[in-house]
Amino acid sequence: VQLQASGGGLVQPGGSLRLSCAASGFSFEDHYIGWFRQAPGKRREAVSCISSSGGSIYYSDSVQGRFTISKDNAKKTVYLQMNSLKPEDTAVYYCAARSRRRTFSGTNYYIICGGMDSWGKGTQVTVSS
Repeated sequence: VQLQASGGGLVQPGGSLRLSCAASGFSFEDHYIGWFRQAPGKRREAVSCISSSGGSIYYSDSVQGRFTISKDNAKKTVYLQMNSLKPEDTAVYYCAARSRRRTFSGTNYYIICGGMDSWGKGTQVTVSS
């Protein structure tokens, strides 16, 4: 399983970036994919996750309405469109995957983002003027 995140960079507050997570080595269409981030001195947090079919999506409260996740099974890529970026969005962003055969219950956070067990290297996003 390989996941490669890209698209990070330096952007001014209010700007936009699109992150990509390219996958290889596994049945992409059978996996949930999530974007997570970790800022210096803070715990890693889930930003947005999407089910294997793309029919179920989770957004954290902090990005709801500003970020959009999408999954292209043909290209084996998940995108995270980030608009209206804020300095507090600064972090290393990681993508992760888990098989749909592993199911979780509870809130949408656990159902969609839970149990990610394959992780890629991160991409740095810095929002600063």
